[in-house]
Amino acid sequence: MKTEKSLIATALAAALFAGTQAAWAAIEAPPVAPIRPVTDTYFGTAVVDNYRYMENLKDPEVQRWMKAQADYTRQVVDRIPGRDALAKQIQGLMGKDLRRDHFTRRGNRLFYQVMEPGANLPKLAYRDGVQGEEHILVDPAKLAKDSAHHVALDWFSPSWDGRYVAYGISEGGSEKSVLHIFDLTSGRDLAETIDRTSDCVVSWRNDNQSFFYLRYPKAGPDTPPSQSEYNAVTFLHTLGQHTDGEGDEAVFGRGVSAHVDVPEGQGSYVLLSPDSPYAVAVANRNMDETPNTFYVAPLDQIHGANTPWRKIATPEDGVTEVRLHGDRLYFLSEKGASRFQLLSTPFAQPDVAHADVVVPEGPNVLDSFRFAQDAIYLSERAGASFALRRVSLDGKDGQTIALPFSGSVRDLSTDPRSPGVMFALQSWIKAPRELVYDPQTGAAKDTGLVPPATSESDDMEVRDEFATSYDGTRIPVSIIARRGVKQDGSHPTIVFGYASYGISMDPVYRPAWQAWVDHGGIIAVSHMRGGGEYGDAWHRAGQKLKKINTIMDFLASAQYMIDQRYTQSKFLAANSASAGGIVMGGALTVDPALFRVILDDVGISDTLRSETEPNGPPNVPEFGSTSTEEGFHGLYAMSAYAHVHDGTPYPAVMFTTGANDPRVSSWHMLKMAARVQAATSSGRPVLLRIDYDAGHGMGSSLSQYVGKQADEWAFALWQMGLMGKLPKADTVHRKALAAPAQ
Repeated sequence: MKTEKSLIATALAAALFAGTQAAWAAIEAPPVAPIRPVTDTYFGTAVVDNYRYMENLKDPEVQRWMKAQADYTRQVVDRIPGRDALAKQIQGLMGKDLRRDHFTRRGNRLFYQVMEPGANLPKLAYRDGVQGEEHILVDPAKLAKDSAHHVALDWFSPSWDGRYVAYGISEGGSEKSVLHIFDLTSGRDLAETIDRTSDCVVSWRNDNQSFFYLRYPKAGPDTPPSQSEYNAVTFLHTLGQHTDGEGDEAVFGRGVSAHVDVPEGQGSYVLLSPDSPYAVAVANRNMDETPNTFYVAPLDQIHGANTPWRKIATPEDGVTEVRLHGDRLYFLSEKGASRFQLLSTPFAQPDVAHADVVVPEGPNVLDSFRFAQDAIYLSERAGASFALRRVSLDGKDGQTIALPFSGSVRDLSTDPRSPGVMFALQSWIKAPRELVYDPQTGAAKDTGLVPPATSESDDMEVRDEFATSYDGTRIPVSIIARRGVKQDGSHPTIVFGYASYGISMDPVYRPAWQAWVDHGGIIAVSHMRGGGEYGDAWHRAGQKLKKINTIMDFLASAQYMIDQRYTQSKFLAANSASAGGIVMGGALTVDPALFRVILDDVGISDTLRSETEPNGPPNVPEFGSTSTEEGFHGLYAMSAYAHVHDGTPYPAVMFTTGANDPRVSSWHMLKMAARVQAATSSGRPVLLRIDYDAGHGMGSSLSQYVGKQADEWAFALWQMGLMGKLPKADTVHRKALAAPAQ
């Protein structure tokens, strides 16, 4: 006998033939996930987990359930009227323009990624000079073993003389990089094949024959998932020796030397500069630029475990981005400067607590900096746009460089042996340009390396407005829409937000958004607390016990779009990914009636269990730990999975995940989908979309991105009643599907 849930699912499946008069065969509903409660008690609070068993992704029962859910979602989405046309439109917007990015300078030689029109994946290329001929070095599309799996370029790092380039490739979006070396002189790969180099930082020595690199320990059969990509070690490699990495000398990392105390964390790596006789070692907790632990040593004294590393900063010192220049260390610091300041200290007697101020804290947030032969170049976040500054090495002289339009300054590229800087400039509605600043002319000019995008539209505009959160805090909201959009409540609207790790939602050009706008839609980007838009204080106001601020800021931004008559709840969708899943979970559980649709991509949902997954321990500084009472309360408050309640009329939801995700384990979306499917009383669909050739999204192909975007937007428009007619079903189910969430 079928359960009520199965009957509703079957009725929904039978109703999916919207826009036609024909009665198609019903889609078989996916199996209902068994409930097997496990109770954990944290500091006197009992928390029930009905789907703990799903954390074992290798369990054949779990795999069968995943496959059935994925197949069901595929059948549902493929029958939404207009889905294929939408995919074709997105493909046309994203696939027609030639793109080049991630430029790295080695003298006159430029290394970069290129995405050719019609290509599915970016390639690694180089040229000599801006006007030089383009040469393709690595084409990942040619490396795939079969059509069902793809290979992606993860990272690259050229030698200082530009002859060699180290690069990492991985399969299926797994980010499990394998290091290779391409020799531009011979035009072929060397013998090097070194695995376990995810998130690798390669630092070439001046001999251009050796480099330091990051490698994770080999996991054994008894290695817990939380330790499988943790405490990476830095090794020294010489070309042609130990080509698989086995036998390379470890020089830095936890456990390498009994004389050097290296804290636990995700990665460790060494930084160099061709003009400095010193090295900086970094113990990075989460492979990001939040405050970490730093060490220095003379480069010529790096000899395995005997290297005399000297600790100069811990996370409490607030040191983030560091650069070497000659006999001095330059670094950004947030200690006593929420918007950051640029400091400098000599390597001979490093003292970060009493470092010299090169650029003091100002009204803008210092975002990044690079050394060129002539000066220091800094990008600064100024609200919803950026400024680019050129500052003398002592900080006494500086100037702001004029830019052709307001937007984000990204990917500063310099060579400390050459003057000037290259950088990318883009906005919400203007595609990236690759510009170069020449100190001799004093002007920033377009290099022409990135041709004008055909997807740009003069019909688009951006409005920078402010919502007011629950506690009176003003939250910036960037609104992207058709020029002169009417505030009549008729527009399908997607509200985006992220707000973790101090990462800002800076203006970025996404050509696919044009397709949403063409459907009368609006994109609203919420700059919530937890991000870095206003510096370190803004970030910390959305951490741990204060993470609720992030969720409430997002809800306030969505409500603002309704209050200002841009949209209505029945036309409102929420979308985010990864750590933004905390926000999506809050949007779903705190105010279920506010949104018609939730689109949760590879999201964190069961924060109480996050520490057990491969990328869990590095995230403790950002979200907290259940090992402490304060940490538990913060994680419990932000855990959407723990706050789904039976009989609640939840909005329509699409959860998406990649089966090879190394950052947010797939079980987050599995458990959340099972829980919401069992709990919702609205009759609206709760779908689980799984890509078995993808991970967290890094390394996904163009076709994968297009497919996911088309699925989500078609699903959202369909649930809003704006794509085809609403499905036919019996009166009760039709009303459940058509009525706004109450």
